[in-house]
Amino acid sequence: VDPGCARYAAISALQGRPFRGGHRLRLLIDGEAGFDAMLAAMAEAEHCLLVQFFIIHDDALGRRLQQVLLQRAAAGVRVCVLFDGIGSHALPRRYVEALRAGGVAIHRFATHRWRNRFQLNFRNHRKIVVVDGARAFVGGLNVGDEYLGLKPPLAPWRDTQLELRGPAVADLQQLFAEDWQWITGAPPPLLPTPAADGDASALVVASGPADPQETGSLFFAAAINAARQRVWLSTPYFVPDHAVRAALQLAVLRGMDVRVLIPSRPDHRTVFLASTLHAYHAVRTGIRVFRYQPGFLHQKALLIDRDTAAIGSLNLDSRSFRLNFEVAAMAVDPAFATDVAAMLTEDFSRARAIDEREYREAPYLRRVAMH
Repeated sequence: VDPGCARYAAISALQGRPFRGGHRLRLLIDGEAGFDAMLAAMAEAEHCLLVQFFIIHDDALGRRLQQVLLQRAAAGVRVCVLFDGIGSHALPRRYVEALRAGGVAIHRFATHRWRNRFQLNFRNHRKIVVVDGARAFVGGLNVGDEYLGLKPPLAPWRDTQLELRGPAVADLQQLFAEDWQWITGAPPPLLPTPAADGDASALVVASGPADPQETGSLFFAAAINAARQRVWLSTPYFVPDHAVRAALQLAVLRGMDVRVLIPSRPDHRTVFLASTLHAYHAVRTGIRVFRYQPGFLHQKALLIDRDTAAIGSLNLDSRSFRLNFEVAAMAVDPAFATDVAAMLTEDFSRARAIDEREYREAPYLRRVAMH
């Protein structure tokens, strides 16, 4: 295990598992690369395929997924699919029934299983693919043509996925198994995870509304507090709670290079206004905030110093912190961090810095609406 993991002891304790070494990691930039890799890996499954998305659409990409799942099931692979009932509310019954008829076990993660009205707000926002217990994918991508950048006005779509091989794949399998068992009452097929020959140390970070603490918020705060040179963040929604806001401000006061990348166009207007207000407050405390210009920014990425990066489904907002089931993979590996730094440097080069003048010159009514 990389000695750099020691400074994230609080995150290990929060997750109840240690960083482990021996991982091979691959950064997949944007939807085309992400889905080409995921669908190719799924097509190679020989024993067991676990697939979980927040959104599945019955469009061209959704049907590509459907065909791969049906082909593997026909070849005798045990295929288990979970989708969120709210995120995938538009998914027609015939899509699900066609998969079931072809031997795919597919279930909706439904809120009616919860016990009270507050819990109707819960969503399973995780995106996990595990192939034969040996390789896994996490990140921001859902199954829909918009994630390939094919749907204006949010096109082109900026997102990031991570492929892992190594011991953490077993933790992603286990996470899927917990959700699957909760919905179906029975465990999915699980395979032992073979050793990988990589150098990266990694930890799966999972959070959910049943946690005894706000795991997502504590994860970000602990990671930011461990920084010694830089904190770079990319998030579609920037509505940090007090703990994360304080951690970012302290990082600035310690002399860190603190940058946040957010979208320049809204997919949810209210959250966009809230993000804008938080961005203005952040800029006033010395945090550099940039708006990504080419299209909608959906990637969830965190870079700490020169050796640590995390990719996953976690947004920087209260829904992710309190109401959603989320997952990310955190890696301590200078080579992988270099790849993430290069990716984010390219993103920042296509972004515009927010300055205080922008807030002062915002029309009065917009300023009121943002408060």
